[in-house]
Amino acid sequence: MSEAEELDRFECTVIHEDVVRAVKGKMPAEEDLLDLADLFKVFGDSTRVGIISALLHAELCVCDIAALLGMSKSAISHQLRTLRQTKLVKYRREGKVVFYSLDDEHVGGIFTQGLVHVREPRQ
Repeated sequence: MSEAEELDRFECTVIHEDVVRAVKGKMPAEEDLLDLADLFKVFGDSTRVGIISALLHAELCVCDIAALLGMSKSAISHQLRTLRQTKLVKYRREGKVVFYSLDDEHVGGIFTQGLVHVREPRQ
């Protein structure tokens, strides 16, 4: 039997009410948890994560991102719309060209922390 299967077999019969009460008081509001879940859903698409990775290094236009990721401009534009709606990406116009960048330093931090986590060796 694997360790995970063994852990699933343990029965919990005691509720540690003091710990539950303390933790409940520190948890975010339900609305904040829902918004956070929606944010992480955006990171659930490899194209969007690729766009974020590229924008971590430079401000880019749709054509640049499409060339980097080997995708159509239309597909990139669609994903950029989602990233803008969730405030992960912002844009600025320069003449007829629109340049995209990460909305703020927090976006890069989320990406970088996630990458550090997935690169950690398994124990």
